[in-house]
Amino acid sequence: MAFPARAEITGPTGRATLGLGITQIIGWGTTFLMPSVLGRPIREELGLASELVYAGITVLFAVSALASPAIGRWLDRNGARGMMALGSVATAGGLATLSFANGAAAYFACWAALGLAFAMTVGVPSSVALAQIAGRYARQAIALLAVIGGLASTVFWPVAGLLDAEFGWRDTLLVFAALHIVICLPIHLTVLPRGAPAPLVVGPGEIGGAGLPPEKRRVAYLLLSTALALGMFVFTGMVVHMIEMFRGLGHPPAQALAIAAMVGPAQVTVRLAEVFIGHRYSVMASAVGAAAVLPFGLAVGLAFGDTIVPALLCIAAYGVANGMKAVIRATLPLALFGRAELGRYMGRLALPQGIVSAMAPVILAAVLERWGAVGAFIAVLIASVLALAAMLALARAAR
Repeated sequence: MAFPARAEITGPTGRATLGLGITQIIGWGTTFLMPSVLGRPIREELGLASELVYAGITVLFAVSALASPAIGRWLDRNGARGMMALGSVATAGGLATLSFANGAAAYFACWAALGLAFAMTVGVPSSVALAQIAGRYARQAIALLAVIGGLASTVFWPVAGLLDAEFGWRDTLLVFAALHIVICLPIHLTVLPRGAPAPLVVGPGEIGGAGLPPEKRRVAYLLLSTALALGMFVFTGMVVHMIEMFRGLGHPPAQALAIAAMVGPAQVTVRLAEVFIGHRYSVMASAVGAAAVLPFGLAVGLAFGDTIVPALLCIAAYGVANGMKAVIRATLPLALFGRAELGRYMGRLALPQGIVSAMAPVILAAVLERWGAVGAFIAVLIASVLALAAMLALARAAR
């Protein structure tokens, strides 16, 4: 597929990319990343077991996955402005209500509400919004959005810690709720256009055009869904248990933590590369490359990961593949299925990914408990090899 020689992320596209980047940082930081800091005080005050506190994230992903197909279809017809603005209000309401929770039932009900709001504001809507605004430069804009959104933990973990120490977790959640009303809502209403997306005219083969012919779409969807879901098993499972897995290979706790910390630089580096030089390669080539580097790195980690250099190589490969995942899961459907039905396909793709994301940490925890770090590495290696096979089959089917 042909791509523009350089990115032109300026004007409305630039404003939308920057604005959505800010709202994505807030969206991820106040929901998915929030229990990493506030989980302990929530557990202590509500008297919940640790696994129940973190099960809120499972509820978040499950509800978001179930809601995403319908939301994706709505985005194709009506654009993202109204949905994302309403999602900002819903997220604020969910966080504010969570600040008053006093037991398990109320706690999980709030996470279910946040899951619906999450589907309206984070991930699928932001990518569809940029595809509708940026046109032929959607690939670069989505990659830049991934770079900005990747700062969520860097911003919100220390902020949450400071607010909790000063005001407690309940007032911290109220502050987070206010951010969605004071910052996210005005941004969504300002940078996103009103009404349905305008028709897009692109050159032959350019990203965002008609995509694959109808007779190839079913097979392409099944293969892409399989590849992305298997990849999510690796990414969401390992991100929770990564430090423990490297400790199980023989690394001291501080060294295992230092190894895991290298994920961030690897993710940011590959996303910046996608912004500046990604246009030189087809989306499919980038997807296959990312799918190939993951099992290679995991195999190195499994075979030699008890020493520092192979462990760092393993984590770098994981970071590169995970960094590209945020771009590929939006740009590859755009290239395969076109912009007109991007929301529909991304919503459908989000369903299996969300279900796997909800289950992966629990499954990998059980594997770690029974077979240790070697068993966990074997599990994620098998999933990554199957994901690569599905992506290679997709590349062949989409020629």
